Amino acid sequence: MRILVGWDDPVEADLIALYLNVSSTSATVTTNNAAFLAEAERDSGWDGVLLPTSTPDAETAWQTFCRVQQLLPDVAIVGACRTDDVFRVARFMRNGMRTFLIRDPAGDFMFLLQVVLESSVEAVRAERERFVSEKLREEIEAVRKLQQSIIPRDLPRPAGYGMAARYESSQIRVFGGRPVTLAGGDYYDVFMLNDNTTVLLLGDASGHGMRACMSIMTMHTLVGMIRNNEFRDTAAFVSDVNRRLCEQAIVQDEGGFITLLYAVLRTDTHELEWTSAGHPVPLLHRLATNEVEPLGSIDDGGLPLGIIPDAEYDVHKAALPARSRLLIYTDGLEDAFPCGDHDHASFGREGIERSLKRADGLPLDEALNALFADSAAFTAGAGRHDDTSVVLAERR
Repeated sequence: MRILVGWDDPVEADLIALYLNVSSTSATVTTNNAAFLAEAERDSGWDGVLLPTSTPDAETAWQTFCRVQQLLPDVAIVGACRTDDVFRVARFMRNGMRTFLIRDPAGDFMFLLQVVLESSVEAVRAERERFVSEKLREEIEAVRKLQQSIIPRDLPRPAGYGMAARYESSQIRVFGGRPVTLAGGDYYDVFMLNDNTTVLLLGDASGHGMRACMSIMTMHTLVGMIRNNEFRDTAAFVSDVNRRLCEQAIVQDEGGFITLLYAVLRTDTHELEWTSAGHPVPLLHRLATNEVEPLGSIDDGGLPLGIIPDAEYDVHKAALPARSRLLIYTDGLEDAFPCGDHDHASFGREGIERSLKRADGLPLDEALNALFADSAAFTAGAGRHDDTSVVLAERR
């Protein structure tokens, strides 16, 4: 703690320097008003200021206080007044002085200097942290709303199929234990190219906050520009998106990337064609037998987007039998784990499969809600530390 002291009594000034220059406290004490103000102007790194409130006269003391406030607006200022001059302190306190000490004739007030200055400095720091915390909350909320603006509200209903989807932000507990909903880089979309062709798309940008949000916004814009173009297969679409994203600095900044699952469902033939760019593979839930199986392996996912412009991607195909559900999701769902779990045992694909099987008799929307509830419950109240997107389709 660094303290700047402007004093009017040389003998007391020496004692104050002796009392304050102990332990981790460093005090600069001057008995010259001009030198005191010069120190305040030269160095802005002070944690606290101590000055008298009525010397050499009341008006000069007030002007000195006002000047110090201008030079050091975020510093705790502590005043010192004589017993017969307490009434003048009200003016200072109304205008930002943190607290004051009474200068008793015996000089016993000096024994309180250290603790009063420490408490004043800590109070100012706490207020500053609260202010920054609230600003951080506002920024996070603004980015989160920007991200959610691209999440579709209404899903298409292709003939013979049901569609449900959900996005949920991650949460952390800070600022007095209150949960903060973070902005992230998850994104999903479901749209129809024609009456028999429905696109299911999930993206997940690395990291959190503004950069991740802007990365996913960039991808959303690119997808919107080319989504109606003619592509020979899903891999060609993903390759085109990847080349375009590799030209965007916002995505590649600090090693950023985006994982993507792009699937095309042909509802007339009930065939699913999909390509993964570093994304979890889809899961197929056969309701007739209540069995859940992946439609591929971890090796079926190509390189995430935005890393290498000429990365190659594969096409995978699967048939969707009658009475089946298709799940595509971002890794926040399976990566959920309890806070303090040093083994980091996550909800995992096993947890997803258990949840799907338990919800086999539920309507599609309820099954989706149960999946989110089971994943959240696995964290034992800690909440998922990564945002999560899920699209659940059902062939009726």
